[in-house]
Amino acid sequence: MKKIICLGNALTDELILLESDQLLNLLGLPKGGMQIIDSGQYLTAKKFIGKCRKKLVPGGSASNTCRGIACAGGDASFVGMVGNDDIGELFESEIRASGATPLLLHSDTPSGTALTLISPDSERTFATFLGAALELSAQHLTEELFEGYDILHIEGYMLQNHDLVSKALAIAAANSMSVSMDLASYNIVEENLDFLKHIVKENVDILFANEEEAKAFTGKSPREALDEIARLCQIAIVKVGKQGSFVKSGDQIWEIGISEHKTVDSTGAGDFYAAGFLYGFAAGYDIETAANIGKLLSGNIVSVVGVKLPEKQWAKIHKDIANRNF
Repeated sequence: MKKIICLGNALTDELILLESDQLLNLLGLPKGGMQIIDSGQYLTAKKFIGKCRKKLVPGGSASNTCRGIACAGGDASFVGMVGNDDIGELFESEIRASGATPLLLHSDTPSGTALTLISPDSERTFATFLGAALELSAQHLTEELFEGYDILHIEGYMLQNHDLVSKALAIAAANSMSVSMDLASYNIVEENLDFLKHIVKENVDILFANEEEAKAFTGKSPREALDEIARLCQIAIVKVGKQGSFVKSGDQIWEIGISEHKTVDSTGAGDFYAAGFLYGFAAGYDIETAANIGKLLSGNIVSVVGVKLPEKQWAKIHKDIANRNF
């Protein structure tokens, strides 16, 4: 089993079930996207959602993927920065509880929080107060930190820190590691397009994108975007919601369906698809099987609110993987 190190924003999700999209309009948030908010906006949002149903759970794209890999049976670690507070302690304890290894740095700044605003149609929009997570920088990354790992997975939200991403990629290259990246949000892709195109061509081996992110990256429809991305990296994956996903490596294409589960909350669907794929890839499964494991984990996570599955559900997932019951 290859070892995976995940790099991302250490965030705790506050899941809020909205009665309408009024808050999105109030804060000027693009529905389905991710917007960085300041402390003032954060306080405004907190006042608005006072009476909404909500739940506090560990989050962050790469963190979700890391915990998913570990729960599936993989060897995964997470690098990020948290505050010296209760939320930071919760975040670290949940990483450990999943079986993953937390490689966390600490700050006196409050831990980051991602408001996951779940609309009545199940679409989720992130309003993210980065807090301590924003302080993670290139100088915190060392060759010793990456020693012994085979795969680096980077969440797309990190693209706003070019120096940090470039340092991580340089260390990965020096250690002959494979590099995986999840584009994470179409607006982040648009804002960092030139940098992203350069590093995908030069450094990335596996790229995950949903159809909006793929469109922002290539300007093309999902199927055409798949071809363009596959010319830049070894494995291209474009997720198309209820239609499943397209996967391409070289000249070979796989169409992967969906796992039949009732969608309660789409939060973490993409993160867990990446977790399943990377677990399969690290375990030595072929690309199609790895994608089907991604489908399996993604289908399971949308059946619950939040990004934490009960042990009984994981036990069934383990059996399904062993029996190739996708």
